[in-house]
Amino acid sequence: MKTSKHKNIVSKIGMKIKLLRNMQGLTQDELAEKSDLSATAFGAIERGTSAAGIDTLERIAIALGIELKELVDVSKIDLD
Repeated sequence: MKTSKHKNIVSKIGMKIKLLRNMQGLTQDELAEKSDLSATAFGAIERGTSAAGIDTLERIAIALGIELKELVDVSKIDLD
């Protein structure tokens, strides 16, 4: 069973991915392709409805040109 803390982290990571993607002027489809993900899977990760594994998050980070630790640092992301 997923805890609310887990769901919160998954949502924050999705929000951060969307923020970084938008900052780079990429569409979901473009970043999904660069990350070797289907558009459907990528969309679910970005919406926070699917938790991505470390290997997937690393591919997204590489596609964004950042380190994995920067992608998963969601300490400054507020869901409110």
